[in-house]
Parts: sequence; structure tokens; C-alpha cells
Amino acid sequence: MKLEIAVVSALGAGVAASEGADRVELCSSLELGGVTPSQGLMEASVEHVDGRLEIHPLIRCRPGDFHYSASDLDTMAREIRGLLAQGAHGVVLGALTAGGEVDVHATGLLVDAAREANPEAQLTFHRAIDQGSDPLAALEQLLELGFTRVLTSGHAATAGAGVETLARMVQRAGGDLEIMAGGGLALADIPAMHQAGVDAVHLSAKKMVSTLTAGAIALGGQDGADPTAYMVTDRETVRAARAASR
Repeated sequence: MKLEIAVVSALGAGVAASEGADRVELCSSLELGGVTPSQGLMEASVEHVDGRLEIHPLIRCRPGDFHYSASDLDTMAREIRGLLAQGAHGVVLGALTAGGEVDVHATGLLVDAAREANPEAQLTFHRAIDQGSDPLAALEQLLELGFTRVLTSGHAATAGAGVETLARMVQRAGGDLEIMAGGGLALADIPAMHQAGVDAVHLSAKKMVSTLTAGAIALGGQDGADPTAYMVTDRETVRAARAASR
């Protein structure tokens, strides 16, 4: 299986590359489910990986749901064009209707932006599919839209809990659409993903670091959380995931 690591820094992308990951999903604000990375982060990440793996930035202009306004879609189309021009191998995107179905029109606009920027760009439909009403039915729409793969937990809170649905998605896709298992994926879940036949596994391999000292002041609403804490990519977790996914 391929291994994809979600990273929020150029250093994290470099760690994933050095430990043998195949791809990174590059994003910001992973604690919010991830949003589009800046062009500066993309530029720095390209330098850090030095061609050793693929970079697939997340295209999500805001946290929250996946039902987007015309302004949201225009913003994301611009992000797609800019990030592909910087050398991204593909983009990670998706949109839903208010009823929880794949928004074919909105998603198609983003797909068109990607194809215009780079006809060879890979397209990953992200975990919006797990907030949708029927992930199996959605696969047919994603194939028609020209997607390369879908990132999913199998319509469950975690990929480990969704393994039976993941196996059904693999069968339904029939090799025409890659199924990548992710979302709360633990290292111990990877053997079950092998058995389910998924094409790739995806995890953040993150750990929190902190420089907290007495009297540290929160800059914004953190609800009592450590105001100095931030996420980094843990080298040992990436290494263990690479070994387990082989």
C-alpha cells in the first residue's frame, strides 16, 4: 500500500520524505480538519522534499461544512491554480449539497480549474464523503468527475471502525478509483487495511509540542488549551507506518 502523511509544515514534509512516505497532503490548521496551505508553505515544502515524494495540497478555504458559496468556490479555484502552478502533483478537494450528496456542479467547477491548470493533476476527493449520505453511491459520481482517489474512513468515526465499508468501497470501485483509508487511523489498524484491499493509508503522524511557562497568555479563544502548543510530524510514527504499510 501507498503511504500518505498529512503535514502542516515544510519540515514535516521533509520528515515524511526522508522516512519513505509516498505522498503528503499539505494543509494548515489540522486541528480544524485542515484548510488550504499558503503559497509560501507550498514553496518551502517543495524545497524540503526535493522531489522525493508527491505533494497534494488540501483545497478547503474555510473550516466547517462542505456546502460552499459561489465566493468560496471562486477562492478555491484560485488556490488550485496557484498551488498547481507551484508544482503540486494533485489537489485534494470536494463539495457536498445541503442534503449530503456530492455536489456535482460545485465539485466539477473545482475539477475544471485543476484540469485547466494541469491536465495531468491527480484529484483526491477528501473526507467530505464521510459526511455524505451514501459513500458507495458517491463513488460512481467521483468516477464520472475524473477523480484519481478518495480519502475515507468508511463513513465511520475512524478508519478502523469503518473497515467493512472500506472493503465494500474497494469492491465497488473495481480498481478504477483508488480507495485511501484515513481518519483516526492507528498504526494497529494498518494490517486490517491490507486485508480490506485499500490502495493507500493516510495518517497525520502528529505529536504536540509545547513551550508552556507559567503565566502564558492565550492570543484568542482557546478554551483553556495550552496557548503555546502546536503540531509537528513525528518521525518515529512515519517510520512505523511505512514499515506496516509495506
